[in-house]
This record gives sequence, C-alpha cells and structure tokens, in this order.
Amino acid sequence: MTDEKLKRINFLARKSCEEGLSEKEKEEQAALRREYIDSVVGNLKSQLDNTTVLYPDGKVEKLSQKDKKPF
Repeated sequence: MTDEKLKRINFLARKSCEEGLSEKEKEEQAALRREYIDSVVGNLKSQLDNTTVLYPDGKVEKLSQKDKKPF
C-alpha cells in the first residue's frame, strides 16, 4: 500500500464525513479499503508464517496453522 493511496483513503474518509461522496467515490473508497485490508492481512500472515516459539528446554518450533478459516 503506497503512501499516496493511504492519503487518498484518508481524504475520502474526511470528505465522506464533511460533505458526502458520489457513487464513484464510494466505489473507489471501498476498493481502496479492501486493498488496504488485504495488504494488512497478507503482512500479518507472512509474519506469523515466519514466527517460532522458543521453549524453556531450548526447543525451537515453528508455529503451525491450526485452522484454515479466514478471519
């Protein structure tokens, strides 16, 4: 997600509160929000996929996926 897209998301949110959005702007806002959410979820999944647990006995174990259901 680029800085420009985040600025656009924030602009549309402010405009929505102050004066309302056109249908085209509402569609753009929804698409940008979906892209942002997908980016955050992807980054979190990547981070969790590379997370390990260090047990007191010195054993290191990679986290495993318990449930494949999306959020």
